[in-house]
Amino acid sequence: MPFYQVLCIAAHNPEYRQIKGLVRLAATHILGNGGVVRGIQYWGTETLPQRMRSHGTNHDHGDYWTMHFDASPEKQKSLSKLLRKDPRVVRATVLKMGERIEDVAWKQPKTIIPARDVATVPL
Repeated sequence: MPFYQVLCIAAHNPEYRQIKGLVRLAATHILGNGGVVRGIQYWGTETLPQRMRSHGTNHDHGDYWTMHFDASPEKQKSLSKLLRKDPRVVRATVLKMGERIEDVAWKQPKTIIPARDVATVPL
């Protein structure tokens, strides 16, 4: 299954129940369709770079969050459609990170270069 990241800007509301419900909706959608959620990060409330209009409402502030997950391409498209239709979402983007999580994970080099004594040259 390909590895994806969704970046979402939710409409800001001082009560965080809305964003909690939105994240839960996205995660249960992936888990219920055979996917794996690898991580969820909340980036906080930020002023939007420009006023954005979504579902008939103008937004100046948004709550940013990301989720990393593995899912089939069909389930990724259905998540994207689900987020697009949700009135709590201002913008959402799904990025394909790689075919597997191993493709994007940082790997430590297998060889170790021994430290060499460097002669100092007098100036």
